[in-house]
Amino acid sequence: MYKLAIDPNAEEQIAALPDEALRPLAELFTLLETAPWSGKPYNQAKPRSNMLTHPFGERGLATYVVLEEQRESYLVRIEWP
Repeated sequence: MYKLAIDPNAEEQIAALPDEALRPLAELFTLLETAPWSGKPYNQAKPRSNMLTHPFGERGLATYVVLEEQRESYLVRIEWP
């Protein structure tokens, strides 16, 4: 298991999400705690980077960093266009 930490900026973005995004976001949180490496590299030129993205719901995208030594997923940004 990984601990999920949320950046204050991401907390603000989460607070602004519509209700339809909350259930998929909760499912994403579970994924980030159990299988954070399942995302795609944020920078395709650096496929082994620990900064990843993962879609959620129909339109959401999360950007996060996996801190392996700390067993932590650090959620940096949430987008819901």
